[in-house]
Amino acid sequence: MKPTFKLKINGKAFAVQAHPLERLLDVLREQCGLSGTKEGCGEGECGACSVLLNGELVNSCLVPIAQAAGAAVLTVEGLASKSLSALQKSFLEHGGAQCGICTPGMLIAASALLKTSRRPNEKKVREALAGNLCRCTGYQNIVESVVGAHKESR
Repeated sequence: MKPTFKLKINGKAFAVQAHPLERLLDVLREQCGLSGTKEGCGEGECGACSVLLNGELVNSCLVPIAQAAGAAVLTVEGLASKSLSALQKSFLEHGGAQCGICTPGMLIAASALLKTSRRPNEKKVREALAGNLCRCTGYQNIVESVVGAHKESR
C-alpha cells in the first residue's frame, strides 16, 4: 500500500496516495486533475513544469511527492480565481502565449517575480524567466507581457 501525502494545492487540501519518489508533476496531473502544469523535458531544464512550492519556484518534475508533503503548491490553475489574472490577460494581449507548452511555467515564474520585484524591467524579467525555455518565440512578447502586467497592476 502506498503512503498518503497531504498538501494544499491552489488553496485546496489534497490527500494523495503515491510512492514517495513519484514526481510532484505526475501527482498534480494524474491524481489531482491539474493538467495545466506541463512536462517538457522531464529533466528540470525547460521550466514547463514550474510551480511554486511554499512560495519558491521549482521544477515539479524534479520534486518527489514526499518532499512536497505538507507544502502549499501553486499551479497555473491557481493564478485565476473566477476570471483570468492580470498576468494571464497580459499574456493574451501581448501575444506571450504561443503553443502552450511553456506558457504555464512562464506564468508561474513571472508571477513569482511580480510578487517580489517592485520594478520588473526587461532585464529583470529576462533573468527571472531564464530557467524557462520557449521554442516558439524570441521571448520578446513574453517579456512585454510580464512588464505589461506589472504596469496594469500599479
